[in-house]
Amino acid sequence: MSGHSKWSTIKRKKGANDAKRGKIFTKLIKEITIAARMGGGDPEGNPRLRSAITAAKAQNMPKDNIERAIKKGTGDMEGVAYEEILYEGYGPGGVAVLVETMTDNKNRTVADVRHFFAKSGGNLGESGCVGWMFDKKGTILVDREGVDEDELMDLAIEAGAEDVIEEETSFQILTEPEDFSEVVDALEKSGITIVEASISMVPKNTVEVTEEKKARSLLKLLENLEDHDDVQKVHANFDIPDELMEQLS
Repeated sequence: MSGHSKWSTIKRKKGANDAKRGKIFTKLIKEITIAARMGGGDPEGNPRLRSAITAAKAQNMPKDNIERAIKKGTGDMEGVAYEEILYEGYGPGGVAVLVETMTDNKNRTVADVRHFFAKSGGNLGESGCVGWMFDKKGTILVDREGVDEDELMDLAIEAGAEDVIEEETSFQILTEPEDFSEVVDALEKSGITIVEASISMVPKNTVEVTEEKKARSLLKLLENLEDHDDVQKVHANFDIPDELMEQLS
């Protein structure tokens, strides 16, 4: 299983605790706000906003929260002005790491991100140093329970998806960014429950991490980054063998 899929699985397992701390809602509200600021408050004409709303609904965010976030983005309500910054670097084992952030204090954010990399034995790099190792894709996760794989495959591909990948407890659907909304639409109209949907950076290939110490340090780095209030998403191209992943879990 690739780093993208494995880290998504890990995040979903710890998601219940994050939700209690309000971290998931905070990150989703930021994304909705900046999407509305950049592309307007109508999700039909703003694919990024539509993606953010879909992700918020998958986490059972109340409608009022979503509407307030949109209004803050469009300027109809007062809100914090966030700046988007992408950080790139290498984690333990030479794993490429992309860190998407939204911050109102970039000096604080870069200091914290650099600290996490250094603490793990990795290093924060220059802009562009690892971004070329990833492709931007629409990723949609669907719960496996009660879903026929062949029917899902036919529906998704017909709607414009590139691939459907079977995972332990879910199906991961990959799309080109421009086809993302149409595939989400087709799934929703067919009554299929979407667990998570977003535009993500998917690694072109992976780096295998087999040493327990490096694997543990890498996962700690990713967790520290994910838990930071200014970090929206973390992408990495690692591949840890399932047996080692079980030990670390």
